[in-house]
Amino acid sequence: MEQGAASQGKTVVVLGTATPGGGFPAYGDAYAGVLNEADPTLAIEPRNTKGSTENVPLLEAGKIDIGLATGEVTYEALAGIGRAKAELRIVNAMYASFGMFAVRADSPARTIADLKGKPIAWGASGSGFVVLARYVMDGLGLDIERDFQPIYLERAGDGSKMVLDGRAAALWGGGIGWPNFVALANAPGGARFIAPAPEDVRRVRAKHSFIRTIAVPAGSYPGQDAPIAAPGSWSLVLASPRLADDVAYRLARALHRGRGAIAARHPQGHESTLENTLAAAATRDLVHPGVLRYMREAGILR
Repeated sequence: MEQGAASQGKTVVVLGTATPGGGFPAYGDAYAGVLNEADPTLAIEPRNTKGSTENVPLLEAGKIDIGLATGEVTYEALAGIGRAKAELRIVNAMYASFGMFAVRADSPARTIADLKGKPIAWGASGSGFVVLARYVMDGLGLDIERDFQPIYLERAGDGSKMVLDGRAAALWGGGIGWPNFVALANAPGGARFIAPAPEDVRRVRAKHSFIRTIAVPAGSYPGQDAPIAAPGSWSLVLASPRLADDVAYRLARALHRGRGAIAARHPQGHESTLENTLAAAATRDLVHPGVLRYMREAGILR
């Protein structure tokens, strides 16, 4: 994609999200709408993709300008795990992503051990949720394919339907307001959530240090009356190596100006701040230079 192409005097920025029905497209629509309103010279255009694992190579090839990715996929790409190191930079933190299971309320399963050997909908094959699942289960001494019956979805939105009709014993996913979990929780009978116990999360973090403990407040889903501590990381908006400094600067400025609006449009939009971007980046030089320039001007970075 030739980033910065002019369309009616605007700078077109193509945003890669994920498969329809998941959390990334919902965030992408809110993000694009808010930033386009905050800066009328921008025309951010969301595009459905296979998710995090496709967005990284699309960014490297310049076929999209910015793309959404989970922390796990970003970590592997920037560290060169299983591939060459990616020369990508962070535009902003989206929100803290976590992973846990959802089952029907009438399911006998109460722990992860109860789900062993059962059909599990892990998510779309290109989803960062699948990558997170591999790390979390590995930290628990499990394998998502060997120890379960894995189901990989063509469309993220199919997962809740499979749990409801019994084709899957559980759905793996996360994100406050995630459409699949909301659909399950709102279905007749409701849903329950299964996350690793606190000591298990510590085991996962001991093996994979980039995993964090994410607090899921009570009431995040219908019927969830107690807080949940789940493993996860920050999801991010990443930039193609070809994204010009001036465009990254304008994206950061628009996000900062529209931070209240995105919080109103998305359940976790209040987490999409430049302050959280600094906290989410392992090192400052992973943040796009254009974004850093705006942070200095805004007094966020000194």
